[in-house]
Amino acid sequence: MSVPLPPPAGRATPPDCPRARCAARCLRAGALLAAVSAVLLTLVALEWGPLVSLDRSVADVLHRVAVGQPGLTRAARVLTDWVWSPTAMRAALLAVGAWLVWRRELPLALWAAATAALGTVLQQGLKAAVDRPRPHWPDPVDSARYAAFPSGHALTATVVCGLLVWLLALHGTRSTWLGTATAAAAVSVAGVSLTRVYLGVHWLSDVVGGALLGAALLMGAVGAYGLGVWRRG
Repeated sequence: MSVPLPPPAGRATPPDCPRARCAARCLRAGALLAAVSAVLLTLVALEWGPLVSLDRSVADVLHRVAVGQPGLTRAARVLTDWVWSPTAMRAALLAVGAWLVWRRELPLALWAAATAALGTVLQQGLKAAVDRPRPHWPDPVDSARYAAFPSGHALTATVVCGLLVWLLALHGTRSTWLGTATAAAAVSVAGVSLTRVYLGVHWLSDVVGGALLGAALLMGAVGAYGLGVWRRG
């Protein structure tokens, strides 16, 4: 099962092709998300006052809670370092990719792997370009490397969880299981974003930016894959 997209220029989309219309909406959504991400990136790079103030206020409140609740903080570290870490996310995608290869769906497996790899390149490139300092605390509860913007945890979780849900949908997973997977993906993205800010290693705009960029990449990849499949007939 594949997701077709609108035909090339000069040919009309068949009126009875809802999948084509859905895939076209994915591309438009991806473009919109990319535009919003670019605006946020600009505000972060310019150190826009209201955004900086909001980031600091949220970080201060959550850091006080983290320092005062060591049990909750330990749980947050387990979730962010093991359950929702980029390594765990990539391992899950690797396992699904191996299953796709076993099913002789090598192009789909390579497409998913390339999308995840592009996400890693995107986040590292932007981190180096923006070079935003992470929050600094006299009594830190966690630590992290590299620059702050965008959050690699949030971006990777968004891309990988989205890809996994998309692959389930492509293979005709029952609606009940697909709904459960979608809910789990949403909880994972929101959860890892919250833990990164709660543990004081990211600003709020870092995780929002990571999720937005990941969603833009995901929508673009889904749409582009469908377009390629449609053009091949």
